[in-house]
Amino acid sequence: MRARGLSKLDVGDFSLHGYSVAGEASVIIAPELDCAFDIGTCPREALTVNHVLLSHGHTDHFAGLPYYFAQRDFQGIEGGKVLLPAKLAEPVHELMRAWGRIDGQQPPHEIIPMKAGEDYEIRRGLYARAFATRHRSESLGYSLIEVRHKLKSEYVGLTGPEIVTLKTEGIEVTDRVDIPLVAFLGDTAPADYSSLPCVAQAKVLLIECTFFEDDHKERARHGKHLHVQDLPGILEGMENERIILIHVTRRTHLGFARKQLKRLLDKSIMERVSFLMDQKHMED
Repeated sequence: MRARGLSKLDVGDFSLHGYSVAGEASVIIAPELDCAFDIGTCPREALTVNHVLLSHGHTDHFAGLPYYFAQRDFQGIEGGKVLLPAKLAEPVHELMRAWGRIDGQQPPHEIIPMKAGEDYEIRRGLYARAFATRHRSESLGYSLIEVRHKLKSEYVGLTGPEIVTLKTEGIEVTDRVDIPLVAFLGDTAPADYSSLPCVAQAKVLLIECTFFEDDHKERARHGKHLHVQDLPGILEGMENERIILIHVTRRTHLGFARKQLKRLLDKSIMERVSFLMDQKHMED
């Protein structure tokens, strides 16, 4: 895995650009969805999106946040928001104040505290939903959800004016339909994520798998990370079209990791799995 090169995966209506190596840096950018999952050391491509969805405060996921705000201000890019676990909101405010004292000015920034189950509107028809993860008390995962409204079956066939009349009478004529696009678990210990529709039904699942060596299972437990032996249970019941593994340690050769996956995963799951940091995804 080469240092700092971003991988790119096209997944239909949107793409994912990222770099994720455990203990070094993790950032996944979805340009068309105007979001980055974590910020890593803030590659220049991350400056173009207006929302950072921060999973937790470990430096390999978080270190580039002050730079993100400062560099956007320097380049005259307005806006810039970070969604983060509510317990981290005040410490990040303190960090930005300290940055201002060091740099001479505090860059504009907006901090959005989030709790599990809350939605935040990224833009009309697109929401970020936070859900609890098992990494530390101040950790969240996020799902980006497209929201559509479908005419209720009992009103199908009515004319436009008839539907307008119903609306003026205060009658709700549509049902909300949530379409999960991409779910990001961040760092996590094993948990039943398949019970969350916003995760299990997402088109793309971004899931860490930090450890692959058989004798590293205890290290995974101690750090609240996933070991490859955890994947069969976690991925059972997942309906994702694509499952992208992130946060592999640099010591792990991807050829060895693939052999471990083929040994443990059913073929129906394995054919949907790929590694973010696979050389074939690297941008030139």
